[in-house]
Amino acid sequence: MSIDIKENKSSSKSRYRPEIDGLRAFAVVAVIINHFNKVILPGGYLGVDIFFVISGFVITSSLYQRPSKNFKDFISGFYERRIKRLVPALSVFVLIMSIAICLFNPNPSLFLRTGITSLFGLSNIYLFKKSTDYFAQSTELNVFTHTWSLGVEEQFYILFPFLIWFSGFGRQTKNGVRNLFLIIGTLAITSLIGFIYLYPINQPAAYFLMPTRFWEMASGCLLFIGLQKWKSIKQFLEKFPPLFVMILIIGIMYLPTALATTSTVLVVVLSLVLIACLKKGTASYAFFTNSKVVYIGLISYSLYLWHWGVLAISRWTIGVHWWSVPFQVALMLGLAICSYRYIETQLRKGNWFGKRWKNLAIGGGAIITLSGGLSALDIPLKGQLYIGKKINHTIPNFLRGDECLENMSESTKCYLIENISKQTLWILGDSQTQFLALAGEKVANSLEMNLKLYSILSTPFPSFNHYRKSKILKNVENLDDLEFLERELYKKIKVGDIILLTLRNPYHFGGEYYKSSDSFIRKDGTRTSHEDYFNAWIS
Repeated sequence: MSIDIKENKSSSKSRYRPEIDGLRAFAVVAVIINHFNKVILPGGYLGVDIFFVISGFVITSSLYQRPSKNFKDFISGFYERRIKRLVPALSVFVLIMSIAICLFNPNPSLFLRTGITSLFGLSNIYLFKKSTDYFAQSTELNVFTHTWSLGVEEQFYILFPFLIWFSGFGRQTKNGVRNLFLIIGTLAITSLIGFIYLYPINQPAAYFLMPTRFWEMASGCLLFIGLQKWKSIKQFLEKFPPLFVMILIIGIMYLPTALATTSTVLVVVLSLVLIACLKKGTASYAFFTNSKVVYIGLISYSLYLWHWGVLAISRWTIGVHWWSVPFQVALMLGLAICSYRYIETQLRKGNWFGKRWKNLAIGGGAIITLSGGLSALDIPLKGQLYIGKKINHTIPNFLRGDECLENMSESTKCYLIENISKQTLWILGDSQTQFLALAGEKVANSLEMNLKLYSILSTPFPSFNHYRKSKILKNVENLDDLEFLERELYKKIKVGDIILLTLRNPYHFGGEYYKSSDSFIRKDGTRTSHEDYFNAWIS
């Protein structure tokens, strides 16, 4: 989601292009439609990629021929403008949404920590470390999932001003434009190769991390330089009919998610073309410069922030239904307009505390103070604001010693239910198995069967060959438990018993699930089906 709106409008009115704000409006509406209902616009999430392109284009434009006394003046001025632009609206949003989620979720730790890291521009890294799948349904419940894109842009802003200055572009040297083009172009190609390579084998890394997203913002920068330096590029791109380009972008948003890599690249390329070919005298230009459309673009930062918060809280409460959509849209717009008018616009203008270093220090201090307050909601006040009915979860009493089975190590947990039955439900596997204890108890009781659950940490049942060859003490102890358990199983299993085997495939096979198809990726990049993996395991 772009966070640059007319960065230098007051000093560079000649370079302000209202159609860019109109394009922002299109992008944010596409994102919102997708977040309401993925069926209506499956690829609407690509609106974020359009924002990345716009961000690179606008930030380069805002720094073009901007006078600076020296590097210190340039870099401090850049970050002061970023703090004024980003911190106020984001801080208010994070504070209000953090309190709101505590009212409806008794265990909001993951969400609060995502919000805290978003204040420092790190939520994308936090979500990546949590192995978050952006396309998973569970992400819709986290009120701060969408801040990953702000993290990507803020990390880009850490690197970009240094490239601008030391290339000579910021100092307006003779070869500054050429140097920046070569540097950014090289980094963009490297980033694009990384994105294309990683997406099929490590989707969270390719999706959430700045290095694999750098090429999108860099492409906007390269476009601005190209339009300024080479008139032939401008003349060539202006020949494309903008309406046709728009139709192509919308069409790509209906491609299946299995083609997400291709869709992303195509949308970025077409966004570049659209920025270049939107010119006066066309119907598309008239649409994108319409005052109402431009206004949606102007409030797009706040709208992007609040739309997800409204949807996430709705999913914790009333849900998202056809009858609720008008009210939810109205609430999103109302919050975004208030944020833009009373927070963004007011606090972006003027000199907060007189001196630049004070603005930087106090802005940073405000973030640290707010994050400390949110940490209190996570630790000492956890669950205190929850207004729902509190449920006491029963913790399974895992057994040890003779009651379980003799000679079991501390790495193995067992849970037994004796229903004086001839049949037994066996649940056997790695550490994931222990989380089935209560479900296993309920099933066993409903079927009037005994339950015998054994959870051997970090090792599947039966074990793989590479575990059997391991010399690591923990693995050896687990294998001893496995061998003992297998012998007991063969002795005690009866006709009518049910055996449920559980394991975490990616952990044991050294790979991960491929998100866009029913297949499995090894670390060496080879792919196979879940069925083939299971057969290999059994054999």
